Amino acid sequence: MRPLANENFHCGSVAIVGRPNVGKSTLLNALIDAHLSIVTPRAHTTRQRILGIANPAGGQILYLDTPGLHREAKRAINRSLNRAVHAAIADANLAVQVVAAGHWDDEDTAVYAAVAERAIPCLLAVNKVDRIADKSKLLPFVEGLVRDRNWDGVFLISAEKRSGLAELERAILARLPAAGPSYDTDTFTDRSERFLAAELVREQLMRQLGEELPYATTVEIERFEDRSDGITEIAAVVWVEREGQKAIVIGAGGRRAKAIGSAARRSIEALLDRKVFLKLWVRVRAGWSDDEAALKQFGYE
Repeated sequence: MRPLANENFHCGSVAIVGRPNVGKSTLLNALIDAHLSIVTPRAHTTRQRILGIANPAGGQILYLDTPGLHREAKRAINRSLNRAVHAAIADANLAVQVVAAGHWDDEDTAVYAAVAERAIPCLLAVNKVDRIADKSKLLPFVEGLVRDRNWDGVFLISAEKRSGLAELERAILARLPAAGPSYDTDTFTDRSERFLAAELVREQLMRQLGEELPYATTVEIERFEDRSDGITEIAAVVWVEREGQKAIVIGAGGRRAKAIGSAARRSIEALLDRKVFLKLWVRVRAGWSDDEAALKQFGYE
């Protein structure tokens, strides 16, 4: 149910932005205390804007996880990812730019410029501070970032260890407008179970395949049906761009596809809290990642 709103209740949208692989999705999952955005060691894991809802005391925070911003968007999918980032910033009351401790490059600069152009408050979250052995190096790093930039607050965090997040959350809530909640307190996203199932299959593709192949794959759910016996039956298609890629995903004797499907099924069952029967097919659609019509079919924004 929705909490009652009053003048001390705050609600608004927060875009979590940053270059690829700085921990945006890990941060979102930690802030809402749920495995919503898929997380892998690879850059460009997140491909769409994902809403995660938190309900701290005195407010509701609508977090928008975003893909990493691409400086060069030569393919249709890269342009789609950038559109998702800019749309999230345009819809947000506040931005949190996530950077990796000790590292700032041209892509970070491009993210900052995108937020500055929108002229909304922006907090800096310096993530992965637990990986910096010599903490004395953090102060000059942060001093360099704040010297010529207008941050509304700077926070040293570890999203993976969930360190420093309470202070960040309080700062976010204080900067959101006084408004009633947008969602019931038992809602943690506006994404469908169908979408989340596809993402969990893609998570296993990203984790179990080689260095380049995951970026040539996407997942489409063809059927999602709750059966009378309490089992959810899901038929998912893994799309690749070439026949050789299809063979790699399937693996010798179908073993690779079976391993991907088994791991994905367990993750989906944990999410849905019920038994799942998952069928996987692998099909080829040449050049799908540079085809606007294909991207629309597969649900990209």
